[in-house]
Amino acid sequence: MTGAINRRSLIGAAAAAPLAGALAAGARPARAQAANTIRIGLITDMSGPYRDINGPVSVACARLGAQEFGARGFNVEVVFADHQNKPDVALNIARQWFDRDGVDMILNVAASSVALALWELTREKNKVAIATSTATADLTGRPCTPNTIHWVYDTWMLGRSTGGAMVRAGGDTWFFITADYAFGHALERDTANFVRQAGGRVLGGVRTPFPGTTDFSSFLLQAQASGAKVIGLANAGTDTINCIKQAAEFGLTRRGVKLASMLMFLPDVHALGLRTAQGLVCSETFYWDLNDRTRAFAQRARAVAGQVPLGMAQAGDYSAVLHYLKAVADMGVAQAKADGRAVVARMKAMPTDDDAFGPGRIREDGRKLHPAYLFEVKAPEESRGPFDYYKLLQTTPAEEAFRPLNEGGCPLVRS
Repeated sequence: MTGAINRRSLIGAAAAAPLAGALAAGARPARAQAANTIRIGLITDMSGPYRDINGPVSVACARLGAQEFGARGFNVEVVFADHQNKPDVALNIARQWFDRDGVDMILNVAASSVALALWELTREKNKVAIATSTATADLTGRPCTPNTIHWVYDTWMLGRSTGGAMVRAGGDTWFFITADYAFGHALERDTANFVRQAGGRVLGGVRTPFPGTTDFSSFLLQAQASGAKVIGLANAGTDTINCIKQAAEFGLTRRGVKLASMLMFLPDVHALGLRTAQGLVCSETFYWDLNDRTRAFAQRARAVAGQVPLGMAQAGDYSAVLHYLKAVADMGVAQAKADGRAVVARMKAMPTDDDAFGPGRIREDGRKLHPAYLFEVKAPEESRGPFDYYKLLQTTPAEEAFRPLNEGGCPLVRS
């Protein structure tokens, strides 16, 4: 598959695009072909506030992972759907995929409220779900299941990396602007815990309706009135972009207030522009310019997705598809289709390694481990070319980047 992929071409295409050695139509009976086909369903935000950090680029990266896996004696198809960040919509789509359409694994998921709803359905249907763009660390806490994996990042990692760094740099009083649903609540909770552990104080906060909030002016003024040195943005996507733009318009940063963008992706920085985003600090687990492997992956991804700023969730879709398909090949298609728990167990038993994240592993609780990176956004004069937006401040090793195994409360973890 070559050329740029955009929303129109994706949605206008067939819902399922055969990959990795799929046979021509009619080459064998439909039932036999279906039995030898692994179907991956990418469910995400294709049209709302999280579109640019997921959307068509996530579909392109998932399909790239399937293509690079190659023909191993079975076919792979990737389908996708827009859940509109609504758990009920997502559950209806997932039930149809599992019950009628033969989908074996659900990918991406995005909104935390959607993931929490899908976790139990996936366990009930004995399928596989991998969240690559979902933040709440609760997914590997008490709601964890033997059928589900949390890839890329979570609220505990973000709070530890960004929150702790801001307090150490002198930002010891905080006010939170929080998206009012599971993701925002978890991100505020986990960041506030790290702020307090580092000796800081939380002076207050406000919760903003999600989705639909575009004017954050009154919330920013409340934050300013609190006297906090740091405004913690416990939101993402266009909500984060709008907060940062409006804070700049009010001149908050010129008055010494720091913005802590607790979940910011490279596409967000691209949308803001370096003149507005310069100096912001954020944490990610992937950056295209980290090393030779990440640069090679980015080059291949942009060949199919277009010249776009790749974010960590989109890289995660590629990474998760590759590892999932390795497990399927290792155990056989028939067994993989019949038993999602067995697939996840095999994925946990196999070390992970790919160009986007390098070597890693999946813990008993379903947490995928890899390093986390603290970045500062460059000033315009520091950037050397397209998407050269970050300078690395610190690296947290994989085994330290995420919540300790014994602290999450996952019932799969033996004490």
